[in-house]
Formats: sequence, C-alpha cells, structure tokens
Amino acid sequence: MSEDPALDFKSATLYAVRLVLHSADPQRLEEALAQRMKDAGGFFENEPVVIDASRLEETVDWPRLLAALKNHNLPAIGVVAESGNLDAARAAGLAPVDLSTTNRAAPASAAQTTAVELTEADAAPVAAQSPAALELAVEAAATPAAATPAMIVNRPLRSGQRIYARSTDLIVIGMVSQGAEVIADGNVHVYGPLRGKAMAGARGDTSARIFTTHLDPELLAVAGVYRVIEDRLDAQVHGKPALVSLLGETLKIEALGE
Repeated sequence: MSEDPALDFKSATLYAVRLVLHSADPQRLEEALAQRMKDAGGFFENEPVVIDASRLEETVDWPRLLAALKNHNLPAIGVVAESGNLDAARAAGLAPVDLSTTNRAAPASAAQTTAVELTEADAAPVAAQSPAALELAVEAAATPAAATPAMIVNRPLRSGQRIYARSTDLIVIGMVSQGAEVIADGNVHVYGPLRGKAMAGARGDTSARIFTTHLDPELLAVAGVYRVIEDRLDAQVHGKPALVSLLGETLKIEALGE
C-alpha cells in the first residue's frame, strides 16, 4: 500500500509588491519606507515583496533593509540585483527573481533624489506628497495567457475581507465596508458604497478603472498609483457614482452621469 506523498511541486503565479531602490543609504531607505507605509495607510502590509536593486551600483545593507521591511510587515521573498549586490542579497537569504515579463514601473525623474519612490497620485489634494526614495509597484511574476470571465461577488464585504480577481475584472454587488479590500488585474466595479480600499490594474494595466455607484473610499489605486483618502472627497464626487482612472502619474476622479 503506497503512502500519499509528503509534498508536491506545482506551478504558481506570484502576486507581489516590487520595491525599487534608488539609494543604498540605509537611513534614507528606512525613513522613506516609514513615510511610504504611513501614506499608504497599511494597504501594502503583509504583501510579499521583491526588492529591485538593479539601478544601484553601491552595496545595500541587506540585513538592515530586511529588518526594516519586517518591522513594517513586508515579507521579502526575492531580489533583482547584479554583481556584488546580488551576492550580498543571496548571503542575506534572498533568492534572485526574474521580473522581465512584468510591467516595469517608470524610472524616477531626475528631480527625485531621495531613497524610496512609491508610485503615488501626485496631484491628490488630501494625500500630501512624501519623499520619493523607494518605489513600490504591485506586480506579478507571470503575465496571464488570456483573459478570463469577470469575478462576480454577490454580497457585501466586511472589514478585514479581501478579494483579488487575478487576470480579470472584479464586480462586487454590495457594499465594500471600511477595512475591506477589492483588487483586480482588470477593472473594479462596485455596485454599492465603496468605503474600503480598491485597486485596479494590479499588474500594471494603466488602462484599468474603478467604477462605483457610491464613492467614499479609504484608498484608491490604479496600476500602483495610489491615493489615500484621509478626509472627505470633494462634494462633486463624494457619495456619488464615480469613475477613477489614471492620467499619466495622477489619479483622475470624476462623477458619472453629470
């Protein structure tokens, strides 16, 4: 009588946050990471992280960086680096990851001289600009082969619940409560109050959009460009049917039907 195997190897698609380093200065990285996580309102907490140090020539203090990520509940699962940085990252326990098939975030502008850049809505009136020292871009390690039918969730989502529609659109018929998260590689549709966090184009699709019949969110994001909503939105869009799209590196929020 044969026993069931103790383990199996199976293929998997990796959904992760790409952390792009623009400086090897550990203090600048720690300060920028703390500011970025504060701005994001915990949206990236507990997300797997791939660290991209491919733009750096100087050596990163990998143990210190990994400790900083751990303090912010960001588990590092891999690295993109070259030569000495790759060797040092491997020695710190990181495995090399190939992100060549993913949508890469645009390089930081010449004016961005701090250590971390999280692609953020730069014109957001309620989310102040933070230092750009590290770039966080939500990506995946594989590109979907073909589109799949939209995922439909026919119920309200409570605080703490998260729905991710991989390689497709997400349609929620009901409320997305504060503390709930809806994420899709395509568009996000919420037919009900959107009071939690919504991310469309999670793999970098800049044409993705967020639709809702009642806009009152905690956070909005399209293709990694995000906006934390700390105060009430403008009266033209707050509590109204609305569309959220990406215009360059800025989120555009507009009321529907007006």
